[in-house]
Amino acid sequence: MTATVTDQLTPQQAGVRAHAVLDEIERAVVGKRPALELVMLGVLAGGHVLIEDLPGLGKTLLARSFSTVLGLDFRRIQFTPDLLPSDVTGAPFYDQRTGEMVFRPGPVFANLLLADEINRTPPKTQAALLEAMAEAQVSIDGVTRPLPKPFVVIATNNPIEYEGTYQLPEAQLDRFLLRVRMGYLPVFEEAAMLRRRLDRDTAEAELSTLSNPGEVVAMRDALERVEVNDDLVDYIIALIDATRRHAQIQVGASPRGGLALVQLARARAVMAGRDYVIPEDVKAVALPALAHRVTLKPELWVRRISADDVIAGVVQSVPTPQTTPQQNSATGPNPVGA
Repeated sequence: MTATVTDQLTPQQAGVRAHAVLDEIERAVVGKRPALELVMLGVLAGGHVLIEDLPGLGKTLLARSFSTVLGLDFRRIQFTPDLLPSDVTGAPFYDQRTGEMVFRPGPVFANLLLADEINRTPPKTQAALLEAMAEAQVSIDGVTRPLPKPFVVIATNNPIEYEGTYQLPEAQLDRFLLRVRMGYLPVFEEAAMLRRRLDRDTAEAELSTLSNPGEVVAMRDALERVEVNDDLVDYIIALIDATRRHAQIQVGASPRGGLALVQLARARAVMAGRDYVIPEDVKAVALPALAHRVTLKPELWVRRISADDVIAGVVQSVPTPQTTPQQNSATGPNPVGA
């Protein structure tokens, strides 16, 4: 049974639904539960997800699976060097039958947009996605057009050392709520995948639709009923401030990074069946929420020190608050990553 737009869900109910979605998606995207959970956190938190990894690791399958199971309208853009901004947002065209200019919506008018290989296209076209991601609307010829609700961008990004790529500007990177890396399958999972492909009797997984756009909005609204203790707010500010004062970081996290930590920690609490955030929620989402928002000093490239390494060190260096969990929340699903 799915919720309508007017239904309200408790954090516990939203967590149960989110786990059901993940279990269904895992029938198609095998061996990637941690990555799936992070993407689910991004969807719940109302943000956009950047998947940065090598080609052929299942990024497109992941996005399609989320759209199918969540019941969201899906569009895909393959970013190329010759892609124009109007190819993303749409453009008016002359209708010979009526003699009028008619707007033809671009693929950005969808609930879930897969921006595939976003760093294969020049900055001008990348920027066409910026207003849509930031404001959930696009402006064309002086007319502002709202995008469907919910609106989620899952963008894939090839490593910058690959030829033919354009590094994403900091302003656009900061629009992504979190960055996810999928990685290779474990050897036994990859072997099982090949055997399933060789077995002609094994049918392709057909995913069921378990939700709809209205319920996704209701799941997001449930996050607003998740409590964040004042000590945890101070802890989040301390983490953000530490990135700005770190000796190896040239540009620290923006205030948007703190907002991302709050919402992702709330989403993780929902996934754990809680209506309150604990320090472990913040620590668990710090790396995917902050690593893409900081700029390291140039000499660290030579030393092969990554932003992931630096943010992990920041999390270890900032003292964890000793908060007492509330006792009035119902027991829910198993915690994410537990």
